[in-house]
Amino acid sequence: MTTGTDTQILRKLEEQQKKEGSLPQLLEFYQKLLRIQTRVGKRIDVPNLSFTDDDINARAEQGKPLIGFNDLALNWSLLRDVFVEVTAVFAEYPDLFGPIPKDLVETGAKRFPTKKVVKAWFGRARLPSTIAVDDVNEYLLLEAIIQAALRPFLMSHCEALLGFVKQEQWCRGYCPICGGNPDFAFLDKERGARWLLCSRCDAEWLFRRLECPYCGTQDQGALAYFTDDEGLYRLYVCERCQHYLKAIDLRQAGSEVLLPLERFLTLDIDIQAHKNGYSPCAKVGGGEGMKRQWGATLVAREES
Repeated sequence: MTTGTDTQILRKLEEQQKKEGSLPQLLEFYQKLLRIQTRVGKRIDVPNLSFTDDDINARAEQGKPLIGFNDLALNWSLLRDVFVEVTAVFAEYPDLFGPIPKDLVETGAKRFPTKKVVKAWFGRARLPSTIAVDDVNEYLLLEAIIQAALRPFLMSHCEALLGFVKQEQWCRGYCPICGGNPDFAFLDKERGARWLLCSRCDAEWLFRRLECPYCGTQDQGALAYFTDDEGLYRLYVCERCQHYLKAIDLRQAGSEVLLPLERFLTLDIDIQAHKNGYSPCAKVGGGEGMKRQWGATLVAREES
């Protein structure tokens, strides 16, 4: 599912690079990152997990995703290598993310996300002082690096488990697989139903059109969306929590849409949302932390 999409994205970026001679800096970064994640994904064994209908129904009723931290099957040696590689890629683009702390680049293995660190990140808790930094921007950057390193592992769990999800039964504002928050959405071609895309494992799940996935309000006076002239892209906003969500209407798409790539192709929407006072931060089910996504990080660099 998602690994095939990543391969398609790489092929599309390579075609664009060949046609134009080079890629914009952001897409060049994404290409390098995706190459690492795709290569690593091929080395990860799909977790052998299964659930009975009773298990699935009980978790859905309780609002519990299918996996918690203790359910993760992680190859820690491989994760260590990926973390160092991903850190090096981020360090190549200070114009996008700001300068990477020198000690993080030179001692990547020392800053390696241990079990304690990964558990904190997965549960949206404050990262332990053994790895965290005091500067807010550096802290957010470190979280982004950890997320990028863990993505192929979380995706493997998504591929193994998404088929177990009863879409009509879940309909919550966080991922039914890993509990991650959505950072993109799409309206399907069949009914125009709205589906959310997990920022961590790329799972897709059905969600109500007239509800904020972040604060849960169904107050129509607080919900709105803006669209472009073609009606292809939408920007959903909530006046109650001041969050936003980007979306694409597949009914208006005239060519193939690769959803993970759309996160990076729609940065101008993030910029406009940010200028109007909206944030992509999202409260995650089961956690108290607020996660800042790529869009906000890049917008901050754009305006600095």
